[in-house]
Amino acid sequence: MDIFAFDLLSLFTWQNITAILMGVLIGISIGMMPGLGPTVGVALVLPVTYTMSTVPAILLLVALYQAAEYGGSISAITLGIPGTASAVATTLDGNPMSKKGYPGKALGYSLYASFCGGLFGGVLLLVLIGPLTKMAIRFSDPEIFLIALLGLVSVVGLGSKDIPKSIISVIFGLLLSTVGIDVFTGVSRFTLDIPSLSEGIPFVALITGLFAVPEVISLAMGNLGTVYVSDTKNLRVGLSLREFRPVIKTILKGSVIGSIIGIIPGVGPSAATWISYAEAKRSSKTPEEFGKGAPEGIAAPESANNACVGGALLPLLSLGIPGSGTIAVISSAFIIKGIQPGPQVFQTQPDLILGIIWGFILATFVVLVVGKYATAFFARLLTIPNYVLLTIVFFAAMIGAYGTRFNLFDVGVAFTIGTIGFFLSRLDYSFPCFVMAFILGNLIEVSLRRSLMLSRGSYAIFFTRSYSIAIMVIIAAVVFFTICSRLKKARQEQGA
Repeated sequence: MDIFAFDLLSLFTWQNITAILMGVLIGISIGMMPGLGPTVGVALVLPVTYTMSTVPAILLLVALYQAAEYGGSISAITLGIPGTASAVATTLDGNPMSKKGYPGKALGYSLYASFCGGLFGGVLLLVLIGPLTKMAIRFSDPEIFLIALLGLVSVVGLGSKDIPKSIISVIFGLLLSTVGIDVFTGVSRFTLDIPSLSEGIPFVALITGLFAVPEVISLAMGNLGTVYVSDTKNLRVGLSLREFRPVIKTILKGSVIGSIIGIIPGVGPSAATWISYAEAKRSSKTPEEFGKGAPEGIAAPESANNACVGGALLPLLSLGIPGSGTIAVISSAFIIKGIQPGPQVFQTQPDLILGIIWGFILATFVVLVVGKYATAFFARLLTIPNYVLLTIVFFAAMIGAYGTRFNLFDVGVAFTIGTIGFFLSRLDYSFPCFVMAFILGNLIEVSLRRSLMLSRGSYAIFFTRSYSIAIMVIIAAVVFFTICSRLKKARQEQGA
């Protein structure tokens, strides 16, 4: 596939530009609100994409994700309270620099590092998508099943703290994905004779309820009158070339680390930021300055978390496997449009994938421009009290759940799943594992059953194909690495 064969002018339609701009504005707003984050933002906006064309719909969500990663640094720097989980590392040096009287400079390091990281991730996505897809096109049902299984193994083994609870989350997600009409036999499964469940658990209702309602309940249980910040002076984003030049090497390292980590399903931007921060401190000529407002301590994690977005899109667009929990939610927008992301899409709709990739790169530039001139305005939104914020989030979630099918049953599903999700989150069950399993469940079932039909019930089909064997070796390596790392951590804790 020729990545330059795409007509870039077709990207500059008012629908695409509006979708990207709205995604950036909403993403920065959501990202900087402590406790929300990109996954909640994508879940809230997902119902809006129901009536949109495919490319603008995906660009809206991808731009939101990219912008939210930068938005998390605004509250991290100005308040010392990270807006997203991946902005925690930014707080260590961003807030001390802000307290020294240079919040605009700290935000400048964050913005330009985020731009460079996002651009690096987008270019890497553009370069690697062709070769990886050429390989994936040769895959048949056995390989597709094993690739999907690899995604679940990775998210459980590499991206979770409590493996048993993550496995339970995966099982629960797989079980819920079976609700509805069996595509092979036409028999209803677990619908409880409810017509609204004949097509399965509604995607939008489940996603919005699972991510929005627990946050609303958490906010309601806290101080409803909390106002995070009142002083928004000196927030003009600015950085000279002389100040930016010393962190270029750090940004490049963070971009590489973030992109590689993003490609691995289940790891996510939080791990990428800490790895990048540790590497920046290790290689710095002044490591003693870290934690006191070191520019490298801001540039490293911010370049990593934005590069991670492009990296996480690569396995989704080429293999159909989401690279992170937020990307898993974005992948549901494809499914809503009747598209299963993966190698088959390249054969039928190559312009769709290229439009998304080039649109992602364009969104990176929009984040730079909006962040440069509107960050001070966004910082003032932090003065919104919690009771206003939770009201907006709750009603947006419920209206979104209702608006996709105009069915009150979906509102009940969103509220019920959200309430259950709140208690499960308090027990440290994994939402990313659940969502990944729920979205991949149908793909896993269909590819497994087709494989067994081809082999007349023999599981030997997974052991006699070269690609299948290679994927199984990778799965075994992930399992082995997970076991070794857990045993090492257990020994360290026992020694301590």
